[in-house]
Amino acid sequence: MIDFQAAREELVNQLRYEIRDERVLHAIGAVPRELFVPSSYLEFAYDDRPLSIGMGQTISQPLIVFIMTEALGLRGEEKVLEVGTGSGYQTAILAELSRRVVSTERYPLLITRAEDVLLRKLGYANIEFHITEKRLGWQEGAPYDAIIVTAGAPRVPQELLDQLATDGCLVIPVGSRYEQELLQVVKKPHTTLTRNLGSCRFVPLIGEGAWEKE
Repeated sequence: MIDFQAAREELVNQLRYEIRDERVLHAIGAVPRELFVPSSYLEFAYDDRPLSIGMGQTISQPLIVFIMTEALGLRGEEKVLEVGTGSGYQTAILAELSRRVVSTERYPLLITRAEDVLLRKLGYANIEFHITEKRLGWQEGAPYDAIIVTAGAPRVPQELLDQLATDGCLVIPVGSRYEQELLQVVKKPHTTLTRNLGSCRFVPLIGEGAWEKE
């Protein structure tokens, strides 16, 4: 029998060397990652590596999830847009740290799975889900205080910058289909401020302003 609570606490202790935001560390300890991985991978739920969730998608390695989350600088009152619900694990972390999460996904089955865990099993009341096709994000809910993108784009999409509030923060992997650099982009009145957070590898972001096909 796997002691998931102990594994979660061990993960928090390991990540203290990389993550300084105590609110993010608290969220790591509060969210049961084992609920978001396929049953065949339960023994690896707290390994620091990505795991397949089907349909060519993955649940990202914990360290990348938390680096991206910390880069958003959430303090609890923000409305956050998540582009790519995936397993729903990142969604849960965001829900712990912000006022409202708007999460979008191309695959209806992933939305269904995430809703089952996040809304019914864990009882989050500050998340809304939307199925999207070519359009990136969810314009109807804009502007957002923060946007996080869980797939790699060839460039920073103007479509998402347009949905970001002034002084808001966008965290997104940018590069090729196979390797990217993780960027933190802060929107100012007449410019953007960009910081490179390091190399990463995500599945491609599909849609207008990103890759056109799988």
